[in-house]
This record gives sequence, structure tokens and C-alpha cells, in this order.
Amino acid sequence: MKIGYCVEGATDRAVIRGLQRRWCPDAQLIEGSFRGSTQLGLRREIPKICDELDSKGCDIIVLLTDSNAMPHQEVGRAQRQRVPNKFQSRVLSGVAARNIESWLCCDRDWIASMTSRQPAEFAQEDPKAVLETALGISATERREDHIATLVFEAPLKQWIARSPSFESFYEAARDLSQSALGRSLGCAIPNEREKSSKTN
Repeated sequence: MKIGYCVEGATDRAVIRGLQRRWCPDAQLIEGSFRGSTQLGLRREIPKICDELDSKGCDIIVLLTDSNAMPHQEVGRAQRQRVPNKFQSRVLSGVAARNIESWLCCDRDWIASMTSRQPAEFAQEDPKAVLETALGISATERREDHIATLVFEAPLKQWIARSPSFESFYEAARDLSQSALGRSLGCAIPNEREKSSKTN
């Protein structure tokens, strides 16, 4: 199984890698070409990205972006509208409210325990700067492997409960995995609500 994806930056890419390890460990990840750095740029390039990843044999295509100051639902609708009809059933579209760091920090107790910080440090509307400092992220050190491992181990039950934009992405991923296409590919995304309850 091949999962194509396109994201805005290194942390977004690490989140995709962590979820792939968690949900579809045998899948091959293929990154689409995107030279921009904003959700508006990504949106414009969606048809081209879908064609490119399809030509590389990708079974599913994941588009992940940040909403920045806009409502994530509005950004999500605009993003999905740019997906060509022939790819609609194969595209998983995700929008992190504010930015991807908001997903990583939505469970403040957990991220604090993972970074030796205090939960109150992450109680910000935009936690990007504090998270980058806590993880030692810089222009030359993106810490992608570390972030992917954090996502692989994260308490997704809490992410689902505390981040409506992550919940939307998770539910869309579950729906895709349970579709005829998803079943044929053998990538069954578990019910993280039940899974987390049983392991906590």
C-alpha cells in the first residue's frame, strides 16, 4: 500500500509519519511536491499534487494543512473543493486548527511530561514557539524522528476529546479505512477512543 501526502512543513510531515506507523505500519509513504509554505499555496496546487501522487501509484492521498487564523471547517471545505472529482474517494483532507503544534499540545499534561516542562507553559492560543523551544527545534534541526515517535505514542483519545479539528481528521481517516477502498488495502484504523480506554 502506498500513501501519498503533501504538507506545509517538517512538523506536519513528522505527524503524518507517526500516524502512519501507528495505523498503517506496512504502508509506504510518498511525499508530493509542494514548493510553497502556506495553506493557500497548497490549496492552489492540490489538482497537480493529486495527479503527481496518482502517477506514483499512491492508493490514498493525505493533504494536511494549518488553518492559521481562519476557522478550520472553512479551510477544510475550501481544500476539499479543490480535489478533482476522480480523486475524492481517495483523498484524506486534514486541517489543524491554528497549526499542527496545537494538535501536539492539546493534551498539556502529556506534552509537558514528554518535554520536562510544566503544563501551564502550553496553555497558549498558539503553542508553536514554546513547543519548538521545548523540543529543541531550529532552522537546522527539525526533530522529525522524535516528533514522529511522540505521535506514535500519543494518547489519541485525549487529542480526539480536546481538539475538534483532530477529531474531524480522525473520523475522516476512520471512514476512509472502513470504505470499500480502505478494506481492500487492509489499513484498518482502530477505534482510538476504545483502544485508549482499554490501555489506560
